[in-house]
Amino acid sequence: MSTPTTAQMLRQLHCAPRQDALSAAAVAAWLALLPEWTVQNDKLCRDFGFKNYYQTLAFVNALAWMTHTQDHHPELIITYKTCAVRYDTHSVNQGAGGLSENDFICAAKADDIYQSSQVAP
Repeated sequence: MSTPTTAQMLRQLHCAPRQDALSAAAVAAWLALLPEWTVQNDKLCRDFGFKNYYQTLAFVNALAWMTHTQDHHPELIITYKTCAVRYDTHSVNQGAGGLSENDFICAAKADDIYQSSQVAP
């Protein structure tokens, strides 16, 4: 798969079974499309902030639906006003895990959900 050149292109992709993790150079290229995300401990990470618990859970529910349709599920840490999302692909590198295209596809889709869930002040 060639590297998308915009986050919009990334959001249009669909997750598929992966066997190989992305190289460090590929991770850097894909990460450049998602400036709010970081790589920590071999996981693609972002903390999303909300005004209240209701908004947090509304985001989590929308995220759950998206991850179900993509069949790629993150680690979530949910508090009153935050949701930490951590993606990695456990099936790559012969089961050793790592980052794959699927992590970046879902991260871009999570950003889209977050943007659409924010209420204008």
